[in-house]
Amino acid sequence: MPSVSTSMTEGTLARWLKQDGDTVAKGEVIAEIETDKAILELEAETGGIFKGFVADGATIQVGAPMGVLLAPGESPPAGPSAAAAAAADG
Repeated sequence: MPSVSTSMTEGTLARWLKQDGDTVAKGEVIAEIETDKAILELEAETGGIFKGFVADGATIQVGAPMGVLLAPGESPPAGPSAAAAAAADG
């Protein structure tokens, strides 16, 4: 979960705009994040093949992994640890 303000400690994944396996270009909007103040669009920092780690509606701590963009043929890393997943469920 990226931080969009200095006071932000967590956010909610309002919804993914991409599905696992979709090809994403750098700068393309991949998700909507809900904070205590607004719903913001999350843009891909790089291009790649999308793999999400968390479900729509999940509350996630800033810095916790939400998903990954992979190179063609690259295997996704393991998702968040059980402790991180439990914390993300809040």
